[in-house]
Amino acid sequence: MDTATRFRRTVISWAAGDADAPAPAESAAARELAADLGLRTVVLVEGVSDRAAVEALAAGRGRHLTAEGVVVVPLGGAAGVTRFLRLLGPDGLGVRPAGLCDAAEQRFFVQGLELTGFGAARTPGALEALGFFTCHADLEDELIRALGTDRVQQVIEDRGDLRAFRVFQRQPAQRERAVEAQLRRFMGTIGGRKEHYARALAEALDPNRPPPPLDGLLSHL
Repeated sequence: MDTATRFRRTVISWAAGDADAPAPAESAAARELAADLGLRTVVLVEGVSDRAAVEALAAGRGRHLTAEGVVVVPLGGAAGVTRFLRLLGPDGLGVRPAGLCDAAEQRFFVQGLELTGFGAARTPGALEALGFFTCHADLEDELIRALGTDRVQQVIEDRGDLRAFRVFQRQPAQRERAVEAQLRRFMGTIGGRKEHYARALAEALDPNRPPPPLDGLLSHL
């Protein structure tokens, strides 16, 4: 297991503990790993699919985030972002946070940043100035709109899932939905598929024309 993965798992374990009780083992381990990495920024994203897309797009631009002192950490749900931000602050690791969130979950990030002393973000511009960027609906929506539905279906075909998608489209609940909505739903129907396609679609992007939230985040790092 590489150092970045160990750091990621340690921070997730640390954040999962009792917020009112110290966690000396996780704290010490996270600090040691952060020093080994030369850590300067932790990117907080809602889930593993977001992490896959950020890392894939960075690689497509010839960047190695870990070598730059950047680690992407999935929160496992936006509601827990305040716990993670607290661990990154001056009483924790003392590193810069950044992040990516869905529009519906933006309030958790805004609240968490203010509660942990990183700054008030009452407007989208203020939130971006703090390093946090918002997807219009969610990451899959951004990727599908950036690529277009024909290109997304080509990616699905390239990975051997087009027949499964056609069967999915014929389901009664899907027949009247727009293809964009069908694609988004299809990617979440089987465990691991959402992460798989977040990476695949990010790799299919023109690295110089990504969705604005991803572009903004990588430019900030």
